[in-house]
Amino acid sequence: MIKLSLNGLCKRFGDLEVLRDINVAIERGAFISLVGPSGCGKTTLLRIVAGLEPATSGAVLLDGRTVNAPGGDRGFVFQSDNLLPWRTVFANAIIGREVAGRVGPAERRRTMELLKLVGLEGFEHYHPRQLSGGMRQRVNLARALAIDPQILLMDEPFSSLDAQTREIMQTELMRIWEDGRKTVLFVTHQIDEAVFLADRVLVFARRPGRLRENVAIALPRPRALAIKRTAEFVRYVDHIWRLIEDDVRASVIEEKV
Repeated sequence: MIKLSLNGLCKRFGDLEVLRDINVAIERGAFISLVGPSGCGKTTLLRIVAGLEPATSGAVLLDGRTVNAPGGDRGFVFQSDNLLPWRTVFANAIIGREVAGRVGPAERRRTMELLKLVGLEGFEHYHPRQLSGGMRQRVNLARALAIDPQILLMDEPFSSLDAQTREIMQTELMRIWEDGRKTVLFVTHQIDEAVFLADRVLVFARRPGRLRENVAIALPRPRALAIKRTAEFVRYVDHIWRLIEDDVRASVIEEKV
């Protein structure tokens, strides 16, 4: 049942060591959050899994097969929605299929189903400038899902949203994930977001990024926002914060210098 394996993954940019000896096995259909101080290599790790960045050493295995280039089996949801302003919501969502040269009636129907799934039914003819930030990220998510990836890689997709919209998008993502049970790697700086969404939270130490702890989240599913007010939820958040607090402080001081 292991879908994705990261074996001895290391990454250097010249003399800068970004990731050191990352070893993780991720089950099929698992939702995994990654947290840690700025600069600890979380986004770099995601880019290596996506095939957008080569590892210096180690291997990424998808269903036991080594991957080192982009592919339709992995969908990437970036921090910025990067929608093409001259294309409609529907045209932006289906663009991955167009690039792959596979756009027929079945693909068009599936794209419309995905827009309905992400709450954008009736907005398919709108343009990005006519949408709120939350709606644009829904298009972003539909676009990633439209290629039917086996793994969904999400790099702080809600970071630009206001607090209220962000919480709504968290519950919407949970609903969509429950519907299809894709394997998800989700990078965030918000510990409460990581705990709310994930089956496991991978906690990274500051550069060079190392896996400090693999925290299993034993909260029942499906989860409503009210769970954030429970004592058990707060204990998870407090535990993870204690793991990274010193590293976060050191990273902030380093940035100021």
